[in-house]
Amino acid sequence: MSALPVHRPVYVGDDGALLDVAEAIAADWAALGVHGSFLARNLDTGEQLGFGVDESMPLASVVKVPVALVVLDRIANGELDPAQPVTVDPARSSVGPTGLAAFRYPAGVAVGDLLLLMLSVSDNAAADALLDLVPVAEVDERLRAWGCGEIRMRHRMNHMYECAAGAAGNDFSLALELALRDERSGRHTIATLDPAYANSGSAAALVELLQRVWCDEVSTSAATAELRRLMGLQVFTHRLASELRADSLRWSGKTGTFLHLRHEIGVVEAESGHRVAMAALTIAGRRAGLAPDIDLAIGVAGREAFEALRG
Repeated sequence: MSALPVHRPVYVGDDGALLDVAEAIAADWAALGVHGSFLARNLDTGEQLGFGVDESMPLASVVKVPVALVVLDRIANGELDPAQPVTVDPARSSVGPTGLAAFRYPAGVAVGDLLLLMLSVSDNAAADALLDLVPVAEVDERLRAWGCGEIRMRHRMNHMYECAAGAAGNDFSLALELALRDERSGRHTIATLDPAYANSGSAAALVELLQRVWCDEVSTSAATAELRRLMGLQVFTHRLASELRADSLRWSGKTGTFLHLRHEIGVVEAESGHRVAMAALTIAGRRAGLAPDIDLAIGVAGREAFEALRG
């Protein structure tokens, strides 16, 4: 198998020491056959470090964060009732390993609890049930109206799996092989891996969204406060949070995983008052359904960036 194209990212850092950290993180990822984007920003000082921050990439489940914000905005404005029950039928719902997507029988769940399932366990069925109420086009339009147009919402979550199945049937290994082949050729057999057609965004755009959520500078304070609470309930701690486990730290995040994509965005808050927003978007260059070494490298990046930016 030929190697993926060589990526030479553009680094950002507010001083030489921060640039050194960014370059070291990129080198660690490259040693594992990973390329992508990373950005970490101190929300209070504005200092930041990263690389490839403006590269648009497919977001997988990371896009559930802006979806949640738009739904919460509708709730805060009285346009949607969080107690409204929604019936999710597995015979017609979305594919996924967690939450309602793994159910065998129809279930009634309130809108507010669909948000919890979507963000805490990355439930695709819950996400698409919410997109029945707040359509894809509305999410994309609201993001543009808020000045977040570099994050694009183009399709429902299940469309990722529909496109993969259309290219590879039910053969996950073949779909992964196609994804890797297409990274080398630059042409995407699976459309939802093409940033021009996928739900997409850059590390810079995602960190900017997180900053606006944490500083109550988008939507309404009721919506942003609830989004922060829900992101703090994510159960997955194997990426950015893995090296930020301490009683004095709080992590609020959202992962995204699909074929060779392994992402996470979030904010780490320290009792000392330091707040650092991060976005790690990675593309692996090898066939691996599970890649704990890549997850660990993302975690190390988060710790090193936090330590550098908190001063």
